[in-house]
Amino acid sequence: MGNEVFSGGLAIGAGIVVGFVLFVPFVAVSYRRRGGLTVGRSLLWAAALIYFCAIWTYTLFPLPDPDRLVCVGSNLDVWQAVRDVQGARDRGHPFTDPATLQLVLNVLLFIPLGALVRILGGRGLPTAVAVGAGVSLFIESTQITGMWWIYDCAYRLFDVDDLVTNTLGAALGSIAALTVPRRMRGMKRRAGSEYATPVTKGRRLLGVWCDVFAAGVLSAVSSTSVQLWLQYVADDRAAVLSGTLAATVGTAVPAAVWLVVIATTGRSVGDACVELEYRGGPLPTAAVRLMRFVGGVGMYFVLAMLPDPYDTASLVFIVVAAGLTLVTESGRGLPALLSGASLVDSRPAATDAAERDGEPSTAG
Repeated sequence: MGNEVFSGGLAIGAGIVVGFVLFVPFVAVSYRRRGGLTVGRSLLWAAALIYFCAIWTYTLFPLPDPDRLVCVGSNLDVWQAVRDVQGARDRGHPFTDPATLQLVLNVLLFIPLGALVRILGGRGLPTAVAVGAGVSLFIESTQITGMWWIYDCAYRLFDVDDLVTNTLGAALGSIAALTVPRRMRGMKRRAGSEYATPVTKGRRLLGVWCDVFAAGVLSAVSSTSVQLWLQYVADDRAAVLSGTLAATVGTAVPAAVWLVVIATTGRSVGDACVELEYRGGPLPTAAVRLMRFVGGVGMYFVLAMLPDPYDTASLVFIVVAAGLTLVTESGRGLPALLSGASLVDSRPAATDAAERDGEPSTAG
């Protein structure tokens, strides 16, 4: 029971970490392919991410202690599973025998994979079978090689029956997913996704979260890279323990990147993800872009670089910026109040696109 709990916790933890890193690209792709982000589809992708992590954790972990490694063999007899089921039947409890349950669990483990291939990938039975067989083969190969020769021998049994049952599970999952309406399957570009839609406060807040996530990841990568360089290249243990240089770089890099991105495109990373843009107002374009930076996450990192105790201004900034985003119309927030610009969808309106293409407008 302890191993199962460990594997489950590891799968959830790994899924959260990977999901954190992939959150911003996921939002950006969703707005370009689907025109927006829905709770149901987001939860389905999150479940898929945790599921894929679970496949690896349940089949490969926990890793054995090299000093206590017990080498196992392999089963290359494809009919062994049939004999196991026959043996379970002969013993009088075919549905509760461990050998039978193992086969059933191997099938069940890969049913979600086949379903996800059809629902999220939009691919049919042949692809599901190929993916199921490929993933299973990779797992079994990892096991028979001792985690690709990290260990001296295999610590888990290579079983050809697992290849068969896993592939069967993927096929059954693909067939079961036929019950999902066709319009809800796949990653095809949804009609109208390239046109503007109303700007809502939720959409603006999602853009803010994308800025926070992306800047946070960039800050963590920057500061960690500095610490690794100090530890293994510069061999400056005092600087590593101090952490001052890593902290400075971890705040300066996101601030610089956001300043460059906004100055050149007029949008922050989060704005671009959710297809928003600040336009118009009494100020020149350059000033509007500067105010966009001042009113966003980049300014937080600038204030965080101030010496103590002035760096607490960054916390005040968060409270003010977040509060204004919540109370202003469509979440226009601090950038709009500073520049007088309007927060709009950066995509063209459907009527504008039709007129540009020479088609009569159907508006009104």
